[in-house]
Amino acid sequence: MNTKLTLTIEKGVIEQAKEYAAKQGQSLSSLVENYFKLLLLEKKGDPKKNENKSLPESFLKLEGCLKHEGEFDYKAEITKALEEKYGL
Repeated sequence: MNTKLTLTIEKGVIEQAKEYAAKQGQSLSSLVENYFKLLLLEKKGDPKKNENKSLPESFLKLEGCLKHEGEFDYKAEITKALEEKYGL
């Protein structure tokens, strides 16, 4: 269940955050929500999070930004994207 939250943040920070979220292909709300989830996982000392310590920080920041249902065939998606790009 989603609930509305009102935050007071500097206008310039909000503008930059909106631009960043748009570049990431997500809303500012989902960006903030995912950040809170990340903070809570780190606070709990989530064992799953500790397994990822060997991964680069930039990669860890991507957690939760992609959503899909069921199996995902990345090879098929890459092939499809290349066919669309190059008109094959």
